Amino acid sequence: MPQTQYDIVIVGGGPGGYTAAIRAAQLGMHAAIIERERLGGVCLNWGCIPTKALLRNAEIFSLLQHADEWGFSFENLKLDFPRVIKRSRGIADRVSKGVEFLLKKNNITVIAGQARLLSPDTVEVRAEGKETSTVKARHIILATGARSRSLPMIPVDRKRIITSSEAMTLPALPASMIIIGAGAIGVEFASFYNALGTRVTIVEMMPSILPMEDKELTKLLTSSFVKRGVELLTDTRVESAQVDEHGVTVQVHTSTGARALTAEVALMAIGVQGNVENLGLESLGVRIERGHVVVDKQYRTGVAGVYAIGDVIGPPWLAHVASAEGISCVEGIAGKETAGVDYTNIPGCTYCTPQLASVGFTEEVAKAEGYEVKVGRFPYRPLGKAMAIGETEGLVKLVFDAKYGELLGAHILGADATELIAEAVLARRLEATGPDIFRTIHAHPTLSEALMEAAAAAYGEAINI
Repeated sequence: MPQTQYDIVIVGGGPGGYTAAIRAAQLGMHAAIIERERLGGVCLNWGCIPTKALLRNAEIFSLLQHADEWGFSFENLKLDFPRVIKRSRGIADRVSKGVEFLLKKNNITVIAGQARLLSPDTVEVRAEGKETSTVKARHIILATGARSRSLPMIPVDRKRIITSSEAMTLPALPASMIIIGAGAIGVEFASFYNALGTRVTIVEMMPSILPMEDKELTKLLTSSFVKRGVELLTDTRVESAQVDEHGVTVQVHTSTGARALTAEVALMAIGVQGNVENLGLESLGVRIERGHVVVDKQYRTGVAGVYAIGDVIGPPWLAHVASAEGISCVEGIAGKETAGVDYTNIPGCTYCTPQLASVGFTEEVAKAEGYEVKVGRFPYRPLGKAMAIGETEGLVKLVFDAKYGELLGAHILGADATELIAEAVLARRLEATGPDIFRTIHAHPTLSEALMEAAAAAYGEAINI
């Protein structure tokens, strides 16, 4: 049985895995990645990247439908849905090949196949049509990611009841869709399909969509969705689903009683669960709880030499968190001093229209934690740049500690919110105060002026409102 020795072997080539491998190579370690499907993992192939490509198509289609407002006129605007899907898949392919290039550039070995740990320093690799091999490593990092969760009473057939993977490769635009779950995945697909003309119904068991986000902003987003024709059923529990040749019927229980929803397809978007199966973890003694690998602050499992990072260790299930964990884990292995990952300062982004991005405490959580707060708000509407680009829907909300001026949380709803949030993340990292933010000169005209004005508003010094 062929065998090779490495300093680090990483199981999984997603954002956490390939980032960890590159950092290991930078630190002089001989690294290998074992990947059973495609480099880039779910994020690059079936998540972050292709969905953002689809959402961009939806934005352009929506813009073209209001072309007369911009001084353009044309007839017979048509949507070629298969081409929309093809563009998205092409972008995913290019990004995956980019990861392949980066790994070659850093002399990282890529091994195709299914990995199984035989011992704390040995991994067996099986690939169809190839001889089974083993690789030896001083350190093994599990970065196997996660997959879509489902409800036991909702059997996913990937035709009528689908996951996010099928939602981004449907052969034709469905006339109607029920989306079960109003987290980031559900809300993004609702935004995409609604913009293209699908009748969308969202079912969420919590009181609001995006239940972890600031309530003031989710109310605004809810109003925006309803105006665009999305039906939102919150505080609603899914009971069952039946599939027939025409579509799917989902039985739900709302605050007013039972109801039957019908649509061409139903999308399961209730979250993810870690890929922990068939890796030999139980026999090794690696602890698993609720479908996720248990690790300490250095990403060590209970088995010496075996580590885990990314979605497989549980929330927050975010690609940028997996990458940060990969770097921190490898630097720890190398004996390099590292500050670790600051889980209190992780940006969350939902790429619907309008976008929603946040970092830190919501106003409600800050108060529950005992802070006396100053809250500053600034809407997009007065911004010259927002008016110029036709994106006046939105609000920036900043939450400060009234005593010391620390930025406790930032919440942005509107165009480019997922880009603007980086300023707030950096401000929190550098412990900037409210006056630090609004005394910093922001270019005019820009959308980022809204952060400056929101900070000033918290101190009664906003100029343009």
